[in-house]
Amino acid sequence: MPEQTKTVMTNNSRQDMGQGMRQSTMQIFLASLKLGLTSFGGPIAHLGYFHHEYVKRRKWMDEKAFADLVALCQFLPGPASSQVGIGIGFRCAGWAGALAAWCGFTLPSVLILVLFAFIMRGMNLGDALWLHGLKLTAVAIVAQAVWNMGTKLAYGRSRASIALAAAGISLLWQSAISQVVLITAAAGLGLYLYRKEAQREPVVAGHVVEPADTSYSRSRRIQAATCLALYFALLLLLPLLSRWSSGEEIHLFDSFYRAGSLVFGGGHVVLPLLQEEVIPRGWISLSDFIAGYGAAQAVPGPLFTFAAYLGALHSGITGAVIATAAIFLPGFLLVAGVLPIWDNLRSSEKVQGALQGINAAVVGLLLTALYDPIWTGAVVSTYDFIVVLGLFAMLVVWKLPPWCVVIAGAMCGMLMGFI
Repeated sequence: MPEQTKTVMTNNSRQDMGQGMRQSTMQIFLASLKLGLTSFGGPIAHLGYFHHEYVKRRKWMDEKAFADLVALCQFLPGPASSQVGIGIGFRCAGWAGALAAWCGFTLPSVLILVLFAFIMRGMNLGDALWLHGLKLTAVAIVAQAVWNMGTKLAYGRSRASIALAAAGISLLWQSAISQVVLITAAAGLGLYLYRKEAQREPVVAGHVVEPADTSYSRSRRIQAATCLALYFALLLLLPLLSRWSSGEEIHLFDSFYRAGSLVFGGGHVVLPLLQEEVIPRGWISLSDFIAGYGAAQAVPGPLFTFAAYLGALHSGITGAVIATAAIFLPGFLLVAGVLPIWDNLRSSEKVQGALQGINAAVVGLLLTALYDPIWTGAVVSTYDFIVVLGLFAMLVVWKLPPWCVVIAGAMCGMLMGFI
């Protein structure tokens, strides 16, 4: 084989491994739909499923490209596992691939939770004992999230102090703007305290992986800049439009877009943001909110589909579509916008330091949500506390999957009728 031909093939191979091999939109949709139907266990488990399906089985990406994409999505606000899927689809088939990957992974849990919302609307289940069991399950699951995130993101004296201070301030100052202020302040503290610490390399299967060598055309970089501009424009302009407009759809889109834009640290952290948006406005009752969050743990796919349940309770199918689109849109825009500049961001000590401060603060915000509304809205008796301890042990000690714990929680709720 001529040497020139070998060189061309080698370059094409490298480009395929870095950017993702071209696949049809239908192939991407079916692969992600399989994951959407079977991916239980939360974001970390989702990444394991993605690695097996896209890297090991289908070989659409190599280890380096996958690790680099995971690192990016853990860095960005938004639903990390969904953003990894979006990024894979984007690399394999552009915007059509990204949309196909998101639809396949998201639709199953959206449909299930919308159905659950209509059951809640059509039947007066507010006092059902099994729903109280779901509320107790939510306490245990959020407590596990606080525990796991605290050990990883709020370790050490300074990070723990940031987390506890964020929790205390957010309890005393309960508003949507308080969370933005706290995250911004934590970023500044992190920039000052941790900017000199060595950054961590992405790890896949226990091995440190070098970032993938990627390159992007000028048109793709222009598209990326447009996506970032649109992300910030919507974040700034939607609150103004919501204030000036009387349309309920604008208010709904603004609330869920803002929640999806400011979530650092995983899907559970969306809980306090959504709570501040929907409960004070009277859109959703506290009881329905906590029950739906508990039910969201029993379905596969991303936890952000909890928004579909809230939107459906508020205004039916239209609300479900608006809430789901709005909460995931920031993740789309950020993945497409940051991919071309990711290598530069990862090498910045200042950016890494700010992110460490933000991560510590979101642990505090999640701790706040654990107390109010989750704990205060569910644990009202000694029996409730004992059930929560048992469910927490199932998650942390026995390592059972969340869907098993949800079933156990519902059964414990029903047993209350015999006590």
